[in-house]
Amino acid sequence: MRDLRGPDKFGYGSAAPQRGAGNCATSHNGPADDQPPIAERAAALAQAFGDPYDPENPLGQQQLSAAGERGELSTDGEALLDAFGLGAEYVPVELGGRLVRLDGLVRVLREVFRRDVGLGLGHGVTSFMAAVNVWAAGSPEQRDRLARLLPAGGKVSVAYHELAHGNDFLRMDFTARPGRGGYRLFGAKEVINNADRARAWVLFARTDPAPGSRSHSVLLAGPDELPTDRWQPLPRYRTAGVRGCRISGLAFRDCLVPASALVGEEGRGGEVALRSFQVTRSALPGMAIGTADSCLRTVLRFALGRRLYRRNVIQLPHAAAVLTNAFADLLLCDSLSLAAARTVHLLPEQASVTSAAVKYLVPKLLTDSVRELSVVLGARFYVREGEHAAFGRHVRDLPVLSLGHAGPTACLATLVPQLRRLATAPQLSGIDGLFTVEDDDVPAGIPFDRLTLTATGDPLTALLMDTDAPVQDLLRDLAAELADVHRACRALPPADRTPLASPAAFALAARYAELLGAAAAVGVWHNARGGFLADPVWLGAALHRSARRLGLREGGIPAMYAQPLRAELLRRYEESRPFDLYDAHA
Repeated sequence: MRDLRGPDKFGYGSAAPQRGAGNCATSHNGPADDQPPIAERAAALAQAFGDPYDPENPLGQQQLSAAGERGELSTDGEALLDAFGLGAEYVPVELGGRLVRLDGLVRVLREVFRRDVGLGLGHGVTSFMAAVNVWAAGSPEQRDRLARLLPAGGKVSVAYHELAHGNDFLRMDFTARPGRGGYRLFGAKEVINNADRARAWVLFARTDPAPGSRSHSVLLAGPDELPTDRWQPLPRYRTAGVRGCRISGLAFRDCLVPASALVGEEGRGGEVALRSFQVTRSALPGMAIGTADSCLRTVLRFALGRRLYRRNVIQLPHAAAVLTNAFADLLLCDSLSLAAARTVHLLPEQASVTSAAVKYLVPKLLTDSVRELSVVLGARFYVREGEHAAFGRHVRDLPVLSLGHAGPTACLATLVPQLRRLATAPQLSGIDGLFTVEDDDVPAGIPFDRLTLTATGDPLTALLMDTDAPVQDLLRDLAAELADVHRACRALPPADRTPLASPAAFALAARYAELLGAAAAVGVWHNARGGFLADPVWLGAALHRSARRLGLREGGIPAMYAQPLRAELLRRYEESRPFDLYDAHA
């Protein structure tokens, strides 16, 4: 077995960042000074995972699936990620970590999700989801605490919801009563990843019994600082997906936490959480593209090697169409994921829209795609051991990413109140940087102070009016659909401008999210600097799929797009290259 536990196997990042005097992190000029670039880090991690199809590889798909069957995370996988110093990817560069850009974090974590969703979530992405609240509003001491903890391999859990109230995180029974010496915690939080092994918890609590959004606060606490007789971990849940993740809960009984545990201002917890959601919702869908990539690769491998009716499965029209559809959808999803991640940096005032849209649309499309691929795999889809077991594991795990603190309905509920404002003439200024896959000059750091709870306008859809694109018939229909959506948005009655809106308003938000995805694909094509992404073939295929979902087209992808796109899919497979936007930079 390979040594995955040696001291800093990769030569960077497994040790806690260096600090100056006092508790605050010293300034850092960025990973260019002492860290490899994003593409190199992602490639190093992919190489360290080794051949996914090698049954002797401790990090191969068979071993990862076996760990999931045991209800465990792969110990070799966690050791590898510790050696890589994955926790440093979650820490802003100004605090000594490696987080410069959100799309860079997505690209690195995509290599983990390509192998195992459970490992990606269980080892640390939920730590990032927790830490973002502290980066957004925490004190220097709180930020420094997590900036030391995460690169050293420590876990942080986030506790937003309670089972009784689902995604309505402003409804809760868990309370933190202000008083002398701090806050006294009462109640329980459930369905928390790593609750039993985290060194710190980010707790969302009611601090005022009055109704309204100013009655909640965020607290940062840990097991080592609380009286042991006043809290306890709850039993672990058995889950259908991500079986290796340690999902349980926490119960508190008159448990005192110090006043210094408060993150930001008392009563501002809702605002902190909603700004943090814009960051995490923008990041997680892009990571999941690695999982869909693996599913597509597994089924393509099967289709090339399996013979049926005296020909390879790939030669059967239905199988070929399903594989091509999956490739086109993956490229559109990656386009929107890239645009959403870059929006946080370049147009943060619009991130409430793009983050909700990407978190709704991308998990939905990827989940639908892998289910269609399962038909090609046939009976092997149901086998829970051997070469194809990983596919079934991915199918079980992938939907988890569309739930959690931001399920699809919650994301549409974020869009619905903004639809009238978005039904204005979109502007094309300042958006080119959203779509380039190269490591261009994007402002370092996440501008939390510029993230707003409602967007100031439509950030992307003007791209559907691109008169230079060679797929004019598709763009004309999509632009007409956009005009219809705008008219419907402007006609929404007051009752349909709230999260309690009618199903028709939610369906309108879903149509708008689909149009944003199509617009992002146009943006990536328009800004491509050559190579495959500059070829209108993939754009035509992706837009046809989008138009079909909107009811504007019928049938499969036209042959003039499908045949060359399928040739590209096979080329990448033969060369062991990824199927996402970063093929030329793998």
